[in-house]
Amino acid sequence: MEELAITVIGRDRPGIVADVAGVLADLGANLTDSTMTRLRGHFAMTLVCTGPAAADVEAALDPLAARSRLLATVRSVGPEESTAPTGEPYVLSVHGADRLGIVAAVTRVVADAGGNITDLTTRLAGPLYVLVAEVELPPGSAEETERRLTEAAAGLGVDVVLRRAESDVL
Repeated sequence: MEELAITVIGRDRPGIVADVAGVLADLGANLTDSTMTRLRGHFAMTLVCTGPAAADVEAALDPLAARSRLLATVRSVGPEESTAPTGEPYVLSVHGADRLGIVAAVTRVVADAGGNITDLTTRLAGPLYVLVAEVELPPGSAEETERRLTEAAAGLGVDVVLRRAESDVL
């Protein structure tokens, strides 16, 4: 069984997720991880699945992509090497007036601290720019990272909050 990374993007419309999931289910592909969102009227989905060969999935998605004017890509990927977190989980949020460089500055501070961004979402709501990220920071680095984030945020004229993430209860 191959492990595949698939992306689908295009103008949003009802039913894209159902159409893509149906094609994959018909092929016997098992969806293991996925994220889907709308971005200013555009649909974007990234997923990882196991099952058939990449060429078979591409061939099955081609008619849907052509009919719905979607761009679908399929890549074979290796299995994840480690599923254990590499650091301590935090949630980072930034909000303020929209301006160039917010994502670059904030993510640079996290990277320089040796942190890993595991999820990131941004939204522009009128003049307000909002960034929310899940990050893993090396043990003991949160205080210094928060100080550097506060400095970067002050230079950008935005507010930043870094807080320890609560463990999910399943």
